[in-house]
Amino acid sequence: MNLKVTGLHLDVTQPLRDYIESKLERITRHVDHVIDVAVTLSVDKLVQKAEVNVHLSGKDIHVEATESDMYAAIDLLMDKLDRQVLKHKEKLSEHRAIPTPAPAPEATL
Repeated sequence: MNLKVTGLHLDVTQPLRDYIESKLERITRHVDHVIDVAVTLSVDKLVQKAEVNVHLSGKDIHVEATESDMYAAIDLLMDKLDRQVLKHKEKLSEHRAIPTPAPAPEATL
């Protein structure tokens, strides 16, 4: 998994980067085929905004969240991303064919 963390009007510190990586472990537990993750953190006056683009095989997921605290915005972002990834995973598993039961042998009397 390639991780890219970008800060707009914000310096991305190592503790902030480590916090993001620890939260992304939850996503990698659900799906194994995460190709690329791009996280963008931005500050606009009192609003802290976190965005993420996740490139899975066959699907791109974009999620964003805003809060007054950057760590709270990241928590909210990861909750939303977790729901989206689980939804995508359920859609993949629903397309599998349902096996039909074999017909019961007829008893001769």
